Amino acid sequence: MWLRGASALALLGLLGCADTEKAHYQYDVDLRWTSYGIPHVKANDWGSLGYGFAYATATDAVCVIAKDVQMVNGNLSAHFGPEGGNLPSDIFHKAILTDAKLADYDQQQSARAKAMNVGYAAGYNRFLEDHKDSMPKSCAGADWVRPITETDLIRLGIGVGIRYGLGRFQKQIAQASPEPQQTELAQAEWKLPAGIGSNAIAIGRDLSANGRGILLGNPHYPWHGASRFHMIHLTLPGELDVMGASLLTTNRVAIGFNKDMAWTHTVSTAKRFTLYQLTLNPENPYEYLYDGEYRAMQKRTVTVPVPDDEAGTTSEQSHTTYFTHFGPVVESKALPWNGQMAFALRDAVVDNYLTAETYDALAKATSTAEVEAAISQQGVYWTNTIAADRQGNAFYADISGTPNIDQELLERCQIDLPDSMSYLILLRGDDSQCEWYEDPASRVPGTLAPDNMPRLTRSDYVSNSNDSYWLSNPAAPLEGYSPVIGDEGAARSLRTRAGLSQLTELQQGKGKVSPQDLRDMLYNQRNYAAELLLDDLLVLCANDDELQESCNALKNWDRTMNVGSRGGHVWREFWRDARSIDKLFAQDFDATNPVATPAGLNIEDPAVRPQLRRALLAAEQRLDDANIALDATLGEIQYAQRNDAKIPIPGGEGWAGMFSMIRTNLQADKGYAPIFHGNSYIQTIGWNADGSVDAQGMLTYSQSPEPDSPHYKDLTELYAAGKWIDLPFTEQAIASDPQLRSLRLQQ
Repeated sequence: MWLRGASALALLGLLGCADTEKAHYQYDVDLRWTSYGIPHVKANDWGSLGYGFAYATATDAVCVIAKDVQMVNGNLSAHFGPEGGNLPSDIFHKAILTDAKLADYDQQQSARAKAMNVGYAAGYNRFLEDHKDSMPKSCAGADWVRPITETDLIRLGIGVGIRYGLGRFQKQIAQASPEPQQTELAQAEWKLPAGIGSNAIAIGRDLSANGRGILLGNPHYPWHGASRFHMIHLTLPGELDVMGASLLTTNRVAIGFNKDMAWTHTVSTAKRFTLYQLTLNPENPYEYLYDGEYRAMQKRTVTVPVPDDEAGTTSEQSHTTYFTHFGPVVESKALPWNGQMAFALRDAVVDNYLTAETYDALAKATSTAEVEAAISQQGVYWTNTIAADRQGNAFYADISGTPNIDQELLERCQIDLPDSMSYLILLRGDDSQCEWYEDPASRVPGTLAPDNMPRLTRSDYVSNSNDSYWLSNPAAPLEGYSPVIGDEGAARSLRTRAGLSQLTELQQGKGKVSPQDLRDMLYNQRNYAAELLLDDLLVLCANDDELQESCNALKNWDRTMNVGSRGGHVWREFWRDARSIDKLFAQDFDATNPVATPAGLNIEDPAVRPQLRRALLAAEQRLDDANIALDATLGEIQYAQRNDAKIPIPGGEGWAGMFSMIRTNLQADKGYAPIFHGNSYIQTIGWNADGSVDAQGMLTYSQSPEPDSPHYKDLTELYAAGKWIDLPFTEQAIASDPQLRSLRLQQ
């Protein structure tokens, strides 16, 4: 597809060369692709940069972008049918993304951001026109692939921001009603989807081998859909030169580096929303009590086009959603809307329109101090930020969209919930004293101001693997922050401990750390839980005839999840059940020794021992039922399917003890496939002694999700082989790339 379109454009460019010198173009951009389909976009203005950004991204992911445009416009049902969550998605997006909200968002954007959006829309539309006869097979000829406008970009921008807040409760918002439900209420998934997370390590001058900073960025993100990463390099001479990865439906580098600084993100533990319990008017279920008076809910009625079953035509269905001054009313099995009460959700990000401003500043930052200033503009929605610079600073912060609530407000206003919902914060909705605090230092209403959120700059290291800020560096615990940001003095996950333990080993064994050490730390595929606990399990099963097959598989396992390792999947299935056993550990968590505890399996406890035994038997049975040999190599049973090829993928779940994260489900007769979450865009950025950047990286699933793309599997094959690629950041590196392809776009 790319070669046909690019060749035609190149020919047109040559034929029109004489006229080009005389003409004035609104958009003028140079696109260059280096090996593995990495685009380098160079322009002299923001509109042209957006134009090239869109064209380059659409080259690999036009079908994903096109479908997401339909999603945020509430048109999935019209094109794909109402099933599979499409109808509630349409109702949700039409109800949330109103004309008034789009106007509010647009009003707060800078001239630069608006130019980027307008240029992006024009560049995307140019791609559609240039490739109308050579689109990927997955959307060739589809009527849902259409030109876009800058308004679509606003919808996409807001949609990304609310993806892990309001966006997780589309069904609960779409179906909320005091009327008897004809269909079963959806069960809300209040916690973030499993696998959303990341690892990040920043090394400072005292630990770095050459005194320069080093960064490992290792986000764990979906392998499919709009949340995939896409590598890209953006240059505005004299103003911007940044490389890294964007999400497929965004137009900024989300994780990346420039010549002075590198940054990455990890999903933070901070809350993004709270629920409010509404006391209803017994005479009117659409009114709720607030400070002694009843307030009317706002009704928003939307129409959704839905195809008729047999006629082949489309009809309009009308649906009503309900809003309070807190936000939308939600209804689930656990939170029903009845004659006495209902529940509303307030989101900390839905009114935050600061992302473009924040990431433009972040991309141009020259130090971790400037990174801190950039993210303090409050456009980072739901992640921690970890950064390093060539001066040798290591930086961590959780400055993200978070409700402004303290312990005193919780004690006064919080309503208890069952243990299964204890992750949530439910507040009284009848008292204005239970509203989120307003702080003039915060640019987003009701959210914590940056100065009240945790951050740490060190000369040795900082890290995060999706636990709270507390142990960003165990030598300097961060304490005293609002409980809505995260916990303190509590046990860390096995993945967090795996990273911290390996850092301690590097400090004690080598004294100094290089970028290669961080690459090895991720690719060694060690299972920390097995290193910590497997010996105890082997003692338990050693003389048990019924457990000998699984016990032997574990005994012969090298305790890694490399593709040639045998037996690691037995541990994975054992730990799936064993991790929930009460009093599992022989040594409890100790806040004074948080990296090493809890530790040991409690095999001497008469209540724990039989449960451990049952967990191992259950693991063996699950694998037997799936026709998976206990001594199979990981590469035989965990793989990414790329057309006719099965590419073995190393790694495993963080909950099973892995630092290197891959998430999948056990499938009968297949094994662990397909991969749906885990290691995605990975970067290790350092600086040489002369201050020049040293950048290597990997995109585990490759640049394009399209099976007919030349970049559908090339990087995946390298990842399976344990390799890295140099990220061509300098002009010299780009110009000397053996696969260099160039294209000048003008309009």
